[in-house]
Amino acid sequence: MTLRLIQITSRDGQRHVLAAEDDGSARIVEGVSSTYELALAAIKAGVPIADAVARQGLGENVDVAEALSEGRVLAPIDHPDPAHLHLTGTGLTHLGSAEGRDKMHKAAQAAEVQTDSMRMFLMGVKGGKPGAGEVGAQPEWFYKGNGNALVGPGQALQSPAFAEDGGEEPEMAGIYVIGPDGTPFRLGFAIANEFSDHVVEKQNYLWLAHSKLRPASLGVEILTGPLPSDVRGTSRIWRGNEVLWEKPFISGEDNMSHTFANLEHHHFKYGLFRQPGDVHVHCFGTATASFADGVKTKDGDVFEIIAAPFSYGLRNVLKTQSEEKVVVQAL
Repeated sequence: MTLRLIQITSRDGQRHVLAAEDDGSARIVEGVSSTYELALAAIKAGVPIADAVARQGLGENVDVAEALSEGRVLAPIDHPDPAHLHLTGTGLTHLGSAEGRDKMHKAAQAAEVQTDSMRMFLMGVKGGKPGAGEVGAQPEWFYKGNGNALVGPGQALQSPAFAEDGGEEPEMAGIYVIGPDGTPFRLGFAIANEFSDHVVEKQNYLWLAHSKLRPASLGVEILTGPLPSDVRGTSRIWRGNEVLWEKPFISGEDNMSHTFANLEHHHFKYGLFRQPGDVHVHCFGTATASFADGVKTKDGDVFEIIAAPFSYGLRNVLKTQSEEKVVVQAL
């Protein structure tokens, strides 16, 4: 049985962590109110997260589907101070992931010239899975925001008023807590929608950083332990009661040009990202996005991502924020 960690609020507003099993049963983990608190307890005791759950003890059963329907399921990880949660990602990491990106950039260059995206992708194909003890090729890396940009299941993915696109990216995300000595500890993996502005990116690849400064959503559960090497799921967009777009997606190392270990190394090699007590949510990339098929999303569209072995899918509605006027004041 695989342990899954879920965060909810009760009807009276109390936070709880749930330990869920493959059969869908879920029970309250006693004595903690957050996954973060549970992870710190495991790190302090020097035990795996499953052992920390056993030490805490389990309480009453909870109907997760009911909590979802009532909007009481939170993102499966957060931090008491959102500034200490880092939301980041890597791209061009999946076999086939260069195709859509290359289409976006090819028109600006001669057909016989490889784009920067294709060159980086091929670097990963050649060197993204190094042998034991070796360091592989660096991936594309980007920053998305802090804990204020993290969205839970059922919540809106808010696109800024100045955005030119709001498009989904179905991915796996690694969930990490940094220990007191700076050691990164991976709790497990979650489904993620690494929401981006593909129109901005298409205009100029140097605007990739701007296109990624958007929220991202996480699915209901953290799947503890290793991720299966072959993950298969479906990404779809609902417009009203109709499916506007639907496509399968794949992840897991069998379908990637990098190992997770290599991607983790190139993130956590920076001391900045090994600050004790910080949380990291790192999105590992995708080869599938509706934008590559010419889809233009609009407010009210619902993104849905499902994938085995996760018990619950991820649904978020697209909403555009009101325009904000920002005036810098001199002191």
